[in-house]
Amino acid sequence: MSRNDWTSSAKSAGPIDVSIVIPCLDEEQALPTALATARVALEQLSETQALKGEIIVADNGSRDGSRTIAAAAGARVVVVSQRGYGAALTGGFQAARGRYLVMGDADGSYDFRDAVAMVSALRSGADLCMGSRFQGGIAAGAMPWKNRYIGNPVLTGILNLLFRAGVEDAHCGLRALTKGCHRRLNLRGSGMEFASEMVIKAALKGERIAQRPATLSRDCRGRGPHLRPWRDGWRHLRYLLMLSPTGIFAAPAALLASCGLAILLLAAVALTLGAERTFFLGNYWVILAGSMLGLAHSLSLFAAATHLYGVREGYRRPRRRLARWTSWVSLETMLGAGLIAFMAGITILSLVIWYWSRHSYGPIGSVLPAVAGTTFLVVGAQNALGGFLLAVIGGNEAEFLQTKAPEVEAAEPRQSAA
Repeated sequence: MSRNDWTSSAKSAGPIDVSIVIPCLDEEQALPTALATARVALEQLSETQALKGEIIVADNGSRDGSRTIAAAAGARVVVVSQRGYGAALTGGFQAARGRYLVMGDADGSYDFRDAVAMVSALRSGADLCMGSRFQGGIAAGAMPWKNRYIGNPVLTGILNLLFRAGVEDAHCGLRALTKGCHRRLNLRGSGMEFASEMVIKAALKGERIAQRPATLSRDCRGRGPHLRPWRDGWRHLRYLLMLSPTGIFAAPAALLASCGLAILLLAAVALTLGAERTFFLGNYWVILAGSMLGLAHSLSLFAAATHLYGVREGYRRPRRRLARWTSWVSLETMLGAGLIAFMAGITILSLVIWYWSRHSYGPIGSVLPAVAGTTFLVVGAQNALGGFLLAVIGGNEAEFLQTKAPEVEAAEPRQSAA
């Protein structure tokens, strides 16, 4: 099919099945290569699967001839004013008419013919199909060594560890997803972290993720890439941590609580055995243990808050094991538990003062009672105030654990296989 024939076919009336979205910023030298492979991919989809497609160039403020080149090649140009890789793709996806969305870079490094198998995976039931450059092959000089052997493996490994996505190449720029999946994910990232956001939210929401080989060639642009490895790598990493209450809050809380309780238990045993069997770690370790428990409790509240926020935003599913707690965990019960812990702290500290006064205000051999009382005070106050925080995040509802995700997100149907 010639370029003129393809352009005429692309502009003809009728439903569109596949939309290839290409974000673009000053890519006049490389864009023709990307458009050429995209046209061939649509031709193959038409011949083998009877699918009609379109090419959308989401232009992010090009000052060269990129828009003219795209329009002359038969692509539909969508101008996206908000800067950023994610913003450009979001604008292109919103303008797309196809039920299957394919995304790939404009620098000519990806061969859109690899997306034919990805669309087939979507038609077979997948919601998101990732490309894997490690399966398809990476040409010499196509990827910097620090990205290939450090950045990509490390970030992909952390993503799989935190979210169990099970992908090999989390930062491959060639991928496909259904229009329904895109709506359900409610993607918001405007920068390069958009790529991680897509995979993370797909894993959290239980979307069906497939993988297909994707080849990576040297880009065809005559300048350096927009990508800044260290800055963009940090943006990806911080995004992984922001969306993982377990990794950033719950796991450290469990570690701190375990260490703190172990130290206090040893100190309590030493105190029970008497002064002749002094605690070998000393009083400073007891003070450290109290701080560990206070910090662990704070992190636990942070973990609960971020999980609840994710549920309300629709990208995180309520955990089944928490269902049994919904009947009695509420603002009132957290206030009650906090009050009990606070009063226990007051009682312990009062006994410490009484004991101190009975011994002429002299030195006390162990600080364990004072640390225990202070820790109870801190944990009690945190629990009460944390209850209000969870209630606010839960939609100003006292029964915050019973809060459900927005109905629009929950009711969004999956794209049926063709």
